Amino acid sequence: MQSVIEPSSVCLLIGFSRWKHPFIPGFLASDEECRFIDQLSPELIEQTANIARVVVWSGKITAQITELCQRYHLPLWRMEDGFLRSVGLGVNLVPPLSLVLDRRGIYYDATGASDLEQLLAEAAFNDELLSHAALIRRRLVDSGLSKYNVGRDRLLSFPDQKCIVLVPGQVESDASIKLGSPVIKTNLALLQAVRKAKPEAYIVYKPHPDVLAGGRSREQGWSEINALADLIVTDISMATLLARVDELHTISSLAGFEALLRGKRVYTYGLPFYAGWGLTTDQLSCDRRTRVRTLDELVAAALILYPIYVDPESGRRIEVGEAIDYLVSQQGRARGPKLSTRFYRLLQRLFPALRKG
Repeated sequence: MQSVIEPSSVCLLIGFSRWKHPFIPGFLASDEECRFIDQLSPELIEQTANIARVVVWSGKITAQITELCQRYHLPLWRMEDGFLRSVGLGVNLVPPLSLVLDRRGIYYDATGASDLEQLLAEAAFNDELLSHAALIRRRLVDSGLSKYNVGRDRLLSFPDQKCIVLVPGQVESDASIKLGSPVIKTNLALLQAVRKAKPEAYIVYKPHPDVLAGGRSREQGWSEINALADLIVTDISMATLLARVDELHTISSLAGFEALLRGKRVYTYGLPFYAGWGLTTDQLSCDRRTRVRTLDELVAAALILYPIYVDPESGRRIEVGEAIDYLVSQQGRARGPKLSTRFYRLLQRLFPALRKG
């Protein structure tokens, strides 16, 4: 009788969209067997040998998954896009260049600690790492890179003698707002707060690219947003905008981190990962964040130590410097959704079960 060889370790990945299946294993350990499943159950756990960990796209975690992992003593990891993602949008099914795997929580969930927060709270950064971080920061700014690297580089005319304030829109249904902002929950509420705080400022509002691309629901209060903002911009790159503004006000957008890289004043109304370390002006506070960090310490944690980078073409692990090289080589190539992407979105609307991580 032929013996059955069990894998050395199994990684259960729960509820991932099928389009993500080809690239996800590249971000995991090479000795793990990846098994994509729709649901976690006691029966499946008991029938599967050598489960090393359970991985869930961070926004798809449920109380049932958490309870089962605790009951069976299974490590539960959350996965999410990294901060240098791609040239193009995830809603257009563009594979990511970087992902994060977090064993404690996830960076946008301020209700509990994450691996990134733990790094910033406790890690010691040596001179070599900080020099590397400073180089990475300068390269990102000089190259005009951001998370998605979409939009055109075009000139904008702003009034002289006024403070130019950028307010980046966010996807209001995202867990980053639900879990990272206990007070302000909508882009309209944010704009109202900014207008109250800066009545004489020239406010530029940029809707989130996922909303503009049609992959996320349209935000509420559009007519009121039009009345509060002096200018609404759409097809323009974040790097171009950041070069022209004086301040950025945000709930928890990654654009705040990108503004810090460029030496801009940043005001937060939620609790993004970069708030609470002495680099931003914050409306809220977090008792776990008591240290004062430098910008290069923040860069070292968020862009060097925390993410995993994989070349989307070769599938090999790379370092952050190589990731920047790749993004620079792809700049200007971003396109709208392909026909296959439009068809996939139609299927998602017809069959809601396809809407997974």
